[in-house]
Amino acid sequence: MSAGRVGEGAGGALFPEDCAISKRSTIVDVAELAGVSIKTVSRALNDAPHVSTDARERVRAAAAKLDYHPNIAAQSLIARRSYLIGLTYERPSPSYVVELQNGALARLEDSRFRLVVLPFRDVANRPTELGRLLVRAGLDGVVLAPPACDQDDLLEMLDRQKLPYARITPHREMARGIVATIDEVAAGHAIAAHLLSIGHRRIGIIMGDPSHAACAARMEGYRRAFAEAGAAIDDHLIVTGDFTYDVGYAVAADLLRRAPQPTAILAQNDDMAVAAMAAVRDRGMAVPADVSVAGFDDSEVSRTAWPQLTTVRQPVSELAWDATDRLIAALETERDGSSKYAASPAPRGDHAHELFVRSSTAPPR
Repeated sequence: MSAGRVGEGAGGALFPEDCAISKRSTIVDVAELAGVSIKTVSRALNDAPHVSTDARERVRAAAAKLDYHPNIAAQSLIARRSYLIGLTYERPSPSYVVELQNGALARLEDSRFRLVVLPFRDVANRPTELGRLLVRAGLDGVVLAPPACDQDDLLEMLDRQKLPYARITPHREMARGIVATIDEVAAGHAIAAHLLSIGHRRIGIIMGDPSHAACAARMEGYRRAFAEAGAAIDDHLIVTGDFTYDVGYAVAADLLRRAPQPTAILAQNDDMAVAAMAAVRDRGMAVPADVSVAGFDDSEVSRTAWPQLTTVRQPVSELAWDATDRLIAALETERDGSSKYAASPAPRGDHAHELFVRSSTAPPR
């Protein structure tokens, strides 16, 4: 008895009937069902102009009935676009990164565009290298998070290369390109004013990475709050971190060894604030009974820490969503032959901060 070939059924066919493979719908199938040409299907599904409303609706109905999904690579070749949106940032806290990506991804969820995440270290000293990376990545546009959003050399390079960009919380040239921002001076003022209002005067301050312009803006807000309260900032109680937990812990521990010891610590992001709470506990003290601690961002870690962290909310996800949305509006406008940013609802979107007073702060003893 001879053996059959691998995959042969009883009748000698390559596959038995119960293993038949369903045929994937093609653009030809959609065109036939809709009663239009293949070119019309392509134009309708790509939202191209010069397609009648009736034809566009028939094409979409046919595509839905056949469960047809256009191939993004093929669309890119036809439209001469990559449908890729870049997102670049530098070494921020994990919480910030997650919210930044979630905001951009939420905006792209039902669109043909896809997100390419491009973390980059030491942007302030290597803006041209970052620019080359972005240009070579074949992006249709890029969202620039701090500190890339404030690098003049980078912005000029992207302008020369005609690569559209949106900027999240920049602090210079606010009229340049697409901008999504909050008033970080006002936000810094709000959190510092809270500590001052409950009686703290010896307040240690943990700065973030000096290459981020937000650090200076938040510090300006602190200084305004101190001035309004008739209090002076003790420069001896100002230390520099880099937005990370480990460095935040080290500089907070150093603050707590200084005399006089601060009655409160104000950190420029939540990760460093949570690290400061750990440093307080490791010295045998309690938060907020011995030292109050406040942060900035209202990230997830501020709500899962114990005690929960007093902080000021920076709406990172909303900022990323808005910047991505405005960038896509600009790209769609440019595609129709209009000027680059003309069809955007507005090139700039301002977002509000919000103070959350939780159990990590209390009046000093």
